[in-house]
Amino acid sequence: MLRTTLALAATTLLLASCGNSEGEAPVEGPAVSAPETPMNPAVDTQESAQQDSLTPGANSFTEGQAREAMEKQGYSISGPLTQGEDGIWKGQASLSGAAPTTVSVDYKGVVSAG
Repeated sequence: MLRTTLALAATTLLLASCGNSEGEAPVEGPAVSAPETPMNPAVDTQESAQQDSLTPGANSFTEGQAREAMEKQGYSISGPLTQGEDGIWKGQASLSGAAPTTVSVDYKGVVSAG
């Protein structure tokens, strides 16, 4: 009889500790979120988002620091960089032998091509 009572008490405690608090929905499995990048690799939304994310402002980067930021992103710079009145550094650069394009760096260090 004592074994049955202890087993019943242990089962009750176990079930009570596994229960949800009042107002919580039952957990049915791990949450699945949507991927952050498009499933189609031919669609490059990241580059167009970067172009829109350049922020004009007083830039404290030197030309060397702006060049370094571009090189860290894999760009080969093919000439001098110039800083516009908007504070954004610009220059001609290319990625992995691709055709040169204008690459820019804003005062936050955001690098953008196009």
